[in-house]
Amino acid sequence: MSTEDSQPQEYPYAWSPSSEISLSDFLKKYKPSMVQNDGTKPWIWVAKGAPSKEDTGADEALEEGAKLLETVTERVEEIKNDASIPARSSKKTGAKGKKEVREEAQAEATEKFKQIATKHGFVSGKWLSFAPSDKVDYIWSSLATSLVEGPLAATCAFSAKVATSPADSNTTTQHLICLYIPDVYDKDAVTEVMKVLLRSHGMNLSGVKSNMYTALGIDSKHPSGIPSTTWKNAALIPDSESKALKEEYFNGLAEAKEAAKAAKADKPAGDAKAKAKPQLKKKQAEADPFGSDDEEDDEEAERKAEIKSKKGASKGGDETGEGQR
Repeated sequence: MSTEDSQPQEYPYAWSPSSEISLSDFLKKYKPSMVQNDGTKPWIWVAKGAPSKEDTGADEALEEGAKLLETVTERVEEIKNDASIPARSSKKTGAKGKKEVREEAQAEATEKFKQIATKHGFVSGKWLSFAPSDKVDYIWSSLATSLVEGPLAATCAFSAKVATSPADSNTTTQHLICLYIPDVYDKDAVTEVMKVLLRSHGMNLSGVKSNMYTALGIDSKHPSGIPSTTWKNAALIPDSESKALKEEYFNGLAEAKEAAKAAKADKPAGDAKAKAKPQLKKKQAEADPFGSDDEEDDEEAERKAEIKSKKGASKGGDETGEGQR
């Protein structure tokens, strides 16, 4: 496994069951939105334990994979410059266009990468997701806790990391979250993890990536054009099922919110003043970690409009007079 995909030793921003600090205290102490990367702390790590299957033959797999990557990259460039290959396919002549020929070469290379990884035993990888800076602390804490002592603990997932904040952090920062699995080619196990991430966390998933691909530098901008993820979401479960699982998660949040309101309503009359106090926008974001800021702004605007309306009514409903003041 590459250095980027292995949890470092003697690193203060990493937690494991052998750590002296509790997981909850660790998550409170090191929040991704608050830890800035000065070049020495790019990630915060949490590990459940050792993977069910360890990687082997990484060096051999990378050596063979690098040769294949070089070959397919050259082949893609040749296709691009080959004047004998038409720009578009033709139904009349049956000739394949550049795009079709290129995709065939890339699909063939993808299958060969799988064979290389399987042959040498370098098959680990991770689920990828991104979280905005204003919600990343909640999302990361929930995921890490789930991995160690929640729904994810029952899956093959064994480790997770989240990107810290850049030195020039701003509100639009997206934090990459990686959830590690021992074998990206074990479709059943990968799918099981996916369902938990959707049903129990409502996460926006970006696909599964092989650690071998990461070590070889294969990303979405690589000149070979090889797909950078081993699995796309829809290749594992239908989009309709993904949507239903996420709705299950958010429905659960809504029910919990209603239950909390009901419990609050049962409190003594002395708590009435506190109950009437409007919620802060930050708290609303925590209740729905994936809710859009536009929705929150709409809710705030609606609340202000309601207050303004009540003030107008108390002054006799003279809208024109209200506007002049």
